[in-house]
Amino acid sequence: MDFDQPFYITIAYDLDRHGVLSNGIFSGVDSAEEAPPAGMFFGPVYPLLVLAAMRIEPRFAAAVRCNVEADRNHDDSAKCEPYATPMRIIHALLLALGVLAIAPRASRCTGARRYSGWPAACDHRSRRRGGPLLLRHDRERRVCALQRMDPDDRARLDSARLRYFILAGGLLGILCLTRPSFLVLFPVAAALSLLHGYRLAVPRRALAAARALALTLAFAAVVGAWSARNAVSVGKFGLTEEYGSAALIERFAYDDMTAREFFQAFAYCVPGIGDLGFDLVYGTDSMHRFVFHTPGSFFHAGRDRRDALAAEHGRLDPLIGGIIRDEMRASWWRYLLISIPLAWCGMWAGWLASLALIPLFACACVRAVRKSQPLLLLYAAPAVVMLALHAAVANQTTRYNLILIGPFAVGAAWLVSAWWSDASGSRATARAPIQAPFKS
Repeated sequence: MDFDQPFYITIAYDLDRHGVLSNGIFSGVDSAEEAPPAGMFFGPVYPLLVLAAMRIEPRFAAAVRCNVEADRNHDDSAKCEPYATPMRIIHALLLALGVLAIAPRASRCTGARRYSGWPAACDHRSRRRGGPLLLRHDRERRVCALQRMDPDDRARLDSARLRYFILAGGLLGILCLTRPSFLVLFPVAAALSLLHGYRLAVPRRALAAARALALTLAFAAVVGAWSARNAVSVGKFGLTEEYGSAALIERFAYDDMTAREFFQAFAYCVPGIGDLGFDLVYGTDSMHRFVFHTPGSFFHAGRDRRDALAAEHGRLDPLIGGIIRDEMRASWWRYLLISIPLAWCGMWAGWLASLALIPLFACACVRAVRKSQPLLLLYAAPAVVMLALHAAVANQTTRYNLILIGPFAVGAAWLVSAWWSDASGSRATARAPIQAPFKS
């Protein structure tokens, strides 16, 4: 029952007991006694995972029921077992899928794939006295192969790519039903798809618009289905309600940051350095407002204001427009300025490993520009957008930005691989014997 866990296990409890996807602890009803109303504050994906684990593992189901009912003062929480193994297994599987998803993107973004059987039309560009076909760049290999590809084979390739876009749109929709902030990635993904298809790809993608449309339709089918459910069950067509308003009100509390806190944040948030110079656990120093649980922290100040507004007005969505106007009118420049240290703090996903990953990733981005290999930049763009979004509407928590781990790892691996390849080539050249001039 710590942190965000009560939100999701209470919704799963309501689904299991009443068959209602509610707002959990925000429903205003004791669901141990009566059925709560349908809600749409939280996305349905994670509560459904918790429900699935409850149906599979009776011991976990008993732990969930005991904790939720104890939270409603129907039992003693000391009797409840803190058993979360099924969810930890699900987390491990999702993390493994993340690793498997990153690996093929690395080969695609950095041109590390290997090809064989290249067409004879490209031979004059690379053959040397009967030796193997060696084209200088992976890009050249793809161009030559596509130029010689049979029209039927090319049509099958285009069809396969179309299926990938449909799958991507559906998965992005599911991601938005996990956390609504990912909704911002849809226009980014569609725009990057068109940019790559019409401007960056070699050769140009003839069906770039069709693929973007396939992505859009699949995404709209998933998100639209949930929005239609909300219209029927809750009476409001949309992805969520109150969620964005609550997060933004909490974010405005950070605009009270002092100049000292602003500048110290850049050292405070660096892994290792922050541990040495500040008390990150108990918040007993000048940066105590960055620690969530300390009295007077930014988090508590924002949460208290949110709770006060909710208690006074009932709903936040009708108020948020006026709150934003007042905040921007009074100190829009502070809001933008404070987003800088929040983004800095939020980007250290990976903790100590990020001390190496982030500089390597930055160098890899420079290399991608110099080598005219933009796929790494396109791959990283959604993660950077999410980093900026969370700095603007959330807080500095790195767990919001785990999406950065993929681009960081790919960029770092590409750069290290290139350095190793260059060093190996230099050593091989140095060891090679000097050949006498060729004589006919």
